[in-house]
Amino acid sequence: MLKELTLNEKIGQMIMIGIDGNEINDRIKKLILNYKVGGVILYRKNFKTYMDMLKIIHDLKELNASNKVPLFIAIDQEGGRVNRMPPEIHNIKNALKLSRARNLNVIREAADITGTILEESGYNMKLSPVLDVLCKNTSEAIGNRCFGDNPEDVSEYGIQTMCQLQKHKIISVIKHFPGQGFAKFDSHYVLPRIKQIDQKQIKPFVDAIEHGADAMMVGHMVIKRMNLFTPASLSKKVIKEIRLKYNFKGLIMTDDLKMRAVRYLYGTKRSVKKAFLAGNDIILFRFKKADEDKSIRYIQRLVRIGKISEQRINQSVIRILDMKEKYEINDKKVVKGCNIEEINNRIDMVNSFVEESDNT
Repeated sequence: MLKELTLNEKIGQMIMIGIDGNEINDRIKKLILNYKVGGVILYRKNFKTYMDMLKIIHDLKELNASNKVPLFIAIDQEGGRVNRMPPEIHNIKNALKLSRARNLNVIREAADITGTILEESGYNMKLSPVLDVLCKNTSEAIGNRCFGDNPEDVSEYGIQTMCQLQKHKIISVIKHFPGQGFAKFDSHYVLPRIKQIDQKQIKPFVDAIEHGADAMMVGHMVIKRMNLFTPASLSKKVIKEIRLKYNFKGLIMTDDLKMRAVRYLYGTKRSVKKAFLAGNDIILFRFKKADEDKSIRYIQRLVRIGKISEQRINQSVIRILDMKEKYEINDKKVVKGCNIEEINNRIDMVNSFVEESDNT
């Protein structure tokens, strides 16, 4: 399959974009049809109802059907305060509340419900679970999004969540390596800095890799002993360590390059360039239309003139193609949707059990 792709098609496979509104506009059509982007991520702002969500997923698949490689269709759905589901679907409690129930069946059921929704709605990738380990007196950016302050619990509950998603043919993207649980700043706005990789924070990621993690998101935070100024997401040293020291063979994805902490520091084109050079397989960004065009054309030019090697691009594209084959991703599968009443009954049972556990 790699041999059938042009250079520009291979570069496109490494890019995941977001959608501004709730329809497939000219910008999205151009990115899919002209630049052949490999993936799209959806957020709550992209649909008002469940039927709207199904339609936009169907439209994306239909638009990409003429391309050689099917799309990753991802969602950043965690539950709790990071809820991207349409209003008809009840919200599952946050990871911290789920963990406090101290019940693996609850963790599995919550993940199985989400996996069912996503699989039957046409998604194939989910940016979770959060494997950061919570620490005191740190930024609320992670807070109740993670499974708590005990690395053993975070590891066990995170792996159970990941495995349930995988059963539903949903690629689970563990995040945010190397662990932002003790970062004092929110990387959406300010670049957090840590002295070195912390063994407590890294444990859940190491365990998840050993249990078959297929994808990992690297966070925007500086590890000073590895790179004095460069965030992990754009650091060749960090990506290389993930591959060699932790023997991770899956997909490595950046956190969104639109985040102020990175965008203000490097600008759009330079941050995308650094993400490619660092060794990331998927570069996630939601820039303005002009910045997207400039960034993609800039990368195309850098590869053509040898500043970025085509071999480096091929390594990532092979991983992407292998993952799409492993998860049987295609654009032809009909999106029928889930039984919302049944799903909500299951969610209500999980939430009720969690609340009762929290009150005892």
